[in-house]
Amino acid sequence: MTDTPSLMFLETAEAADAVERLFAREAGTFAEIGRVIAERRPAVVSTSARGSSDHAASFFKYLFEIHAGIPVASIGPSVASVYDAPLKLDRALHVTISQSGASPDIVAAQASARKGGAVTVAVVNVADSPLAQAADIVLPIHAGPERSVAATKSFIASAAALAGIAQAASGDEALAGALARLPQALSSACDVDWSPVLPILSGAASLYTAGRGPGFAIALEAALKAKETAQLHAEAFSLAELMHGPMQLVDKGFPIIAFVPEDAALASSTDSLEKLRRLGARVAAFSSREVGEITVATPATGHGQVDPLVALVGYYRLIERVARERGLNPDTPDKLKKVTETI
Repeated sequence: MTDTPSLMFLETAEAADAVERLFAREAGTFAEIGRVIAERRPAVVSTSARGSSDHAASFFKYLFEIHAGIPVASIGPSVASVYDAPLKLDRALHVTISQSGASPDIVAAQASARKGGAVTVAVVNVADSPLAQAADIVLPIHAGPERSVAATKSFIASAAALAGIAQAASGDEALAGALARLPQALSSACDVDWSPVLPILSGAASLYTAGRGPGFAIALEAALKAKETAQLHAEAFSLAELMHGPMQLVDKGFPIIAFVPEDAALASSTDSLEKLRRLGARVAAFSSREVGEITVATPATGHGQVDPLVALVGYYRLIERVARERGLNPDTPDKLKKVTETI
């Protein structure tokens, strides 16, 4: 294993500056989106994305439904690009999330949503991309070039941008305060001690990642990163769902990585993790509260629904090291490329 930092390692550390730039430069865009939502009073907000961007959309779904009370529905891009089905989205807001803004299927989905009556918002890193050029409103995430195939800073910045939309729609002051504190928390999270979790994952063949609400969205992203960087099979579950069928696979030594913020689900999540420990699982949690023997102490923003984003910084550093200890380069998975264009 080389001591030279990977691009993934370095780019994770750039997330804090990206988020700070985002909120400093796009205050007007957030205000505009807030006005559109207030004026149109959409019955639904639709999203379209793939890969890590779709996990950012899941993070948005929880925050937006909790704070704005408006349902969020994910639309499969192939509904438009392959099946050529019309979308009926009168008065809706349609949000597309993409680092590159180049994949034909998400561009097609946005076009179909706009034709169906929606105002379209493109959350992108490449502000002159085809997706951005065709959107009604463009929200650049200001992450800068990202060279590692594994999306880190672009995921965190995208999720922060979507949290900003939820705040703009709801006017929630507590959420606004947390987002203002998010860059500092992300910066501090680069120094968390994730080393106690390393032995759990280095020799693992499979694992679960888990959480509730926004924490579940981050578990989805964590599972993907385990697969694409460390070639480690991982499945993500809501801790509530894990208590059903998936629990049958949990036996002595089975690794589970949980994201457990201080929010309304804290007590039930803690109870679920204790049950999994009694079954023999090796449970490690990322949390600002001690929730078991192996807890990666994570900085807090003061808002539990935002904190899973902070926890992800430590997890990215962890899985980057797992990949290198398994003899892999996390920046260049041999079957993947940075921009995937699907139809």
